[in-house]
Amino acid sequence: MNHLKKIHAYTLRNGIDYTNNLILKVLQIPDIPYAHKLFDLIPKPTVFLYNKLLKAYSSHGQHHQCLSLFSHMCFQCFVPNEHSFPLLFSACASLSSPRLGQMIHSRFIKSGFSLDVFAETTLLDMYAKLGMLACARKQFDEMRAREIVTWNAMIAGYARSGDMERAMDLFGLMPNRNVVSWTTMISGYSQNGQYAKALEMFLRMEKERDAQPNEVTIASVLPACANLGALNIGKKIEEYARRSGFFKNLHVSNGILEMYARCGKIDIARQVFDEIGSRRNLCSWNSMIMALAVHGKCTEALHLFEKMLTVGIGPDDVTFVGLILSCTHGGMVTKGRQIFQSMEPNFGIAPKLEHYGCMVDLLGRAGQLEEAYDLIQDMPMKPDNVIWGALLGACSFHGNVEFAEKAAESLFELEPWNPANYVILSNIYASAGEWDGVARLRKVMKGGKITKAAGYSFIEERGQVHKFIVADKSHPRSDEIYALLDDFYAEVKLYRDVNYCLSKIEEIQF
Repeated sequence: MNHLKKIHAYTLRNGIDYTNNLILKVLQIPDIPYAHKLFDLIPKPTVFLYNKLLKAYSSHGQHHQCLSLFSHMCFQCFVPNEHSFPLLFSACASLSSPRLGQMIHSRFIKSGFSLDVFAETTLLDMYAKLGMLACARKQFDEMRAREIVTWNAMIAGYARSGDMERAMDLFGLMPNRNVVSWTTMISGYSQNGQYAKALEMFLRMEKERDAQPNEVTIASVLPACANLGALNIGKKIEEYARRSGFFKNLHVSNGILEMYARCGKIDIARQVFDEIGSRRNLCSWNSMIMALAVHGKCTEALHLFEKMLTVGIGPDDVTFVGLILSCTHGGMVTKGRQIFQSMEPNFGIAPKLEHYGCMVDLLGRAGQLEEAYDLIQDMPMKPDNVIWGALLGACSFHGNVEFAEKAAESLFELEPWNPANYVILSNIYASAGEWDGVARLRKVMKGGKITKAAGYSFIEERGQVHKFIVADKSHPRSDEIYALLDDFYAEVKLYRDVNYCLSKIEEIQF
């Protein structure tokens, strides 16, 4: 930079016009404020230089400056070209400004560059990111030419809004697909909690082989394996990731760590954590602490937290959820209180709903229901269904009708459609012999047409995950499954009858 300043001084002393080239050199460093000062010295800057400065601001997340420069450009009667508008649309999307976006869209149409595919795609992407999907789809439908990136942008918009059905419809219409197309769908399903479909899409991608999974694809599908407990598929994905050199990507290695932890392979998760080594970020530490907590290794979780502090990694709110959870599973009420009370004074982290929920669960499991209820009453925010659900669950364990009724009353207001709350309270009444309460709840459920949802489970077999609902016949091989079960039941019945007969014979002989 000093060298460029010397060149600038030399050109000024000798009357040499080198400003345009100097701006481009300074932007490569980059020193955007200095480049802008040089830019202001030019009497008649070109649209090319405006675009270079716009791109620099956009690339470094300085979107307000980007739009401010555009205003200056218009004030100076310069007409933006097809390279200017994509940068402006991106700035509007990043600033979540629909009004500015529509204004620039209007200017874009008047400019005559509205047939540029790249600029049109950026416009579509802007509307999609702003959540204006009707405008994005209108733009998509009116485009005369569409590239793969255009399709991907529209699909990503639907996925971001949670409309995976329309995303899938559009995906099915694509003339060509690339790795981004597949990854967008996998990521969309995973982020919207449709883990089985995310995994199904990944397996389909492998089968069709028109694109190879990249680091982002792997990082997107691993949470699906973790949440479904699809350990065997997760192992194969890990092998592919390592073979392809993707394990070096921290998102991928953290995903593998989380997958093993959620699948119950805590020792392998710890090996992965140790292998990540100096690359570990807060997400890595949190995943490992949470894994140890959930698997009852409470002391190890607390020791790992101390180690995290010694290496200079500060905790966040997720860390404390894991720590209090470890105390819950270890029955360490006093330690849990200490951790909860240290959050704000020692680390500047105000407890959130999740932390109060963990504390209610900790106190409730220990039978300290009155303290748990008082904590809920003293919360600085309104308790949600998770908080009251934790108290109700604790009341069920300890058979406490008084606090169960208080928790259930709030739950009936928050989620009147949820049958589980009625069933739990009914069971508490039954355990206490209060049959009037049981009858009253059944009447309420019947009158409100509240029915218990059918249970379901996922089973991984030969690299595929199958979903089974109670009395389900939707599986393509349900006839074979039920036939096999019937044979199994027949054998069990025969075995039981034979044993019964043998026992009777023994009695007679005796």
